[in-house]
Amino acid sequence: MAASLDEIEQQARGLTAEERAKLAETMLESLHAPIDAEIESAWAREIEDRVAAFDRGETPAYAAEDVFAEARRLSR
Repeated sequence: MAASLDEIEQQARGLTAEERAKLAETMLESLHAPIDAEIESAWAREIEDRVAAFDRGETPAYAAEDVFAEARRLSR
């Protein structure tokens, strides 16, 4: 029979701080969907294309302070 959540929680509290941290990390990672290699590859190509376009001067660049000032203005 599977252990109840309460039983698992009690057992986890008996672990060392390091073991609890590792358990928490493992549990959080389990919530994320597995990375699709095809999607990851497509994003890598997109990033490379965008960087290349920027390097060729085809993409405008804005100073961070201007971007943040505009964001503050729009959020008011």
